[in-house]
Amino acid sequence: MERDELADFLRRRREVLTPADVGISLGVRRRTPGLRRDEVALLAGMSTDYYTRLEQRRGPHPSTQILSSLARALRLDDDERDHLYILAGQSPPTRVGADKHVGPGLMHLLTKLDDTPACVVTDLGEILAHNEMYVALCGGPPVYSGLDRYIVWRWFTHPSARTLFPEDDWKRLGHKHVADLRAVSARRAGDAEVATLVDRLRADSQEFEDIWSEHRVAFKTSAVKRFVHADVGLVSVHCETLVTQKQGQHLLVYTPLPGTDARAKFDLLRVIGTQSMRATVEQ
Repeated sequence: MERDELADFLRRRREVLTPADVGISLGVRRRTPGLRRDEVALLAGMSTDYYTRLEQRRGPHPSTQILSSLARALRLDDDERDHLYILAGQSPPTRVGADKHVGPGLMHLLTKLDDTPACVVTDLGEILAHNEMYVALCGGPPVYSGLDRYIVWRWFTHPSARTLFPEDDWKRLGHKHVADLRAVSARRAGDAEVATLVDRLRADSQEFEDIWSEHRVAFKTSAVKRFVHADVGLVSVHCETLVTQKQGQHLLVYTPLPGTDARAKFDLLRVIGTQSMRATVEQ
């Protein structure tokens, strides 16, 4: 681990970013160029103290999960991402197949979609990045590990994963998750990550096994979804799945369903989310 080089790289990348680059309001008068340390920490989902110690050359050896979060927070491209991993004494992730690094262009697009929930997911449903409106609608996804990283696993093994949706929709959504996984399993035949996920689901969930045996297949496409939100109630959206330049990554954009009150509820959620974000940054 090259502590001096890592600290210098983090600081310089932080200083070239502006709050507008990452969707943070300017707020009070700023004394330093670029982003503040607490803002980078917030974007990366870590404590300010942890990030500060990294910049001060006294931090612990960061995990690959921490490095991945920092790469997204600092809007690093693939070469810069690899450099970050090398300085931290880690091997850079592969750039093909299961590459889970979200590039700066896509991160910038997420930031600009400030009135529309959006997220980047893998073909197995692992959320890689999201914008503030996604958090306002769905809540900030916790830091998952192991099989819990996959939406389909949580859907069939953790009942709480379904509470975001009306119970009337559970059967349809469950079939859609399995059909999507069928398509991915065929496309990535022999992939250990996919095979492990499917085998564990078949062993741990009878519901999944029953649906899997029907052998229905579908790819991620446009769909209507309904969310149950604690503050604004039922929100009906149109989920558009957009293919990105990287194989295995998709951009999901949730737009208000015409003929419903979703747009008004989006506007309210945007206010709630902005207030929450400002309060967190100012703490």
